[in-house]
Amino acid sequence: MLEELLPRLNAGLTEDHIDPAALFEPPVRDVWLEIGFGGGEHLAEQARMHPGVGMIGCEPFINGVARLLSEIDRDGLDNIRIHADDARDMIDRLPDASIGRAFVLFADPWPKTRHNRRRFIGPENLDRLARVMKDGAELRLASDQMPLIRWMLLHTINHSDFEWTAKGPQDWRSRPADWPQTRYEAKAAAQGIDSAYLVFRRRPRAKA
Repeated sequence: MLEELLPRLNAGLTEDHIDPAALFEPPVRDVWLEIGFGGGEHLAEQARMHPGVGMIGCEPFINGVARLLSEIDRDGLDNIRIHADDARDMIDRLPDASIGRAFVLFADPWPKTRHNRRRFIGPENLDRLARVMKDGAELRLASDQMPLIRWMLLHTINHSDFEWTAKGPQDWRSRPADWPQTRYEAKAAAQGIDSAYLVFRRRPRAKA
C-alpha cells in the first residue's frame, strides 16, 4: 500500500513554492494542516466530516503514515495529502495566508528541560504558522501533558499574531464536538489523565 498509495497522495516538495489548493482534485474550498498526525485518526475523521476541505498531514514516522493510508484506502478519502517528513519543510513552501486551520495535537512533550527547545510550538514555528494561516484561521493545540500545555499557552499568548479564544475554564477543559479524539487522548483518558484543548485565532493582518 505504501508503495502504491503514498506516491499518489504525496504532497511533495519538488518545487520551492507549493500551491496547496492545487494538490486536490476535485477543487476544495479551503485547506487545513495537521502537524504530526500520529496514527492519522483525527486527520481522517476531519476529512470525512469536511469533504470539501483539503487536508495536508505531516508525519515523519512511517508507522503512522501507514495507518493513515489504510484508512484512506478503506474509506476512499480523496481529500487528504501527506508529507511524510518534517512539517517545517512543507510550511516554508506554502504561500502566505493559504491555510484555513492548523492542528498540533498531542505532540512529543520533550519533558527534559534541556530538550524543551525541540517542542514544536515556540516563537520560530509560531512565526511560520502565522505567515501561512489566513486571517481568522484557527490554531488548535492539545495535550495531556500539563507542562507542555503551559509552554504552548505561554508562547502562543505572547505571540502578537494569535489570540486565545477561551472565555472560561470549560473552553479548554472540554474537547469541542467537531474535534475528533486521537488515540493518544483515548489512551490518556483510559488512564484517568485529563487533556487540555487550546484554540487560538490568527489575528487580522495590518492593512497595507
